[in-house]
Amino acid sequence: MERLAPSARSDPYGSRINRARSPLREYTVPYLSIMLGSILPVLFLADVMPLVPPLGYLMLLGWRMMRPGVLPLWIGLPLGAFDDLFSGQPFGSAILLWSLTMIGIEALETRFPWRGFWQDWFTAGLVTIVYMLVAMVVSGAELTLPLLAAALPQVLLAILLYPVITRVVSGLDRFRLSRSRRIG
Repeated sequence: MERLAPSARSDPYGSRINRARSPLREYTVPYLSIMLGSILPVLFLADVMPLVPPLGYLMLLGWRMMRPGVLPLWIGLPLGAFDDLFSGQPFGSAILLWSLTMIGIEALETRFPWRGFWQDWFTAGLVTIVYMLVAMVVSGAELTLPLLAAALPQVLLAILLYPVITRVVSGLDRFRLSRSRRIG
């Protein structure tokens, strides 16, 4: 256990001196969390449809809405390709849909920069519904009433998970920007 000098014990900010952010952590946490979100639904597959909503897409929305400057506009292409490899969708569907989502949110951000949490939640819910419907069509499924009824719980869960996703993103963002201990 490290012994602190008496002045460091009384100074609440003394422990932050001589510490720097980790560039590796600063640049990789958003991408790794989105990629992990793309892998997780594979673990919970049912016979016909996945039980878990597209967590990678929700993490992408969470990072883009909570921290607009972290993800570049073109990131939908590589992260969408990664998601296509794990989701079972035809290759290129997530590339197209994630890229269009990033462009659409960027256009919305420039038009309405004063949005709040409720507007972000509404926007994320609407975009998620459109994403899931278009993903079903791209996969070759015919949009019938039984298919929509089977997808409804997954859509509702995706919409209700957005506040949880934003909490996870804010915690990951605090971890990403925290100062690490400098050795030496």
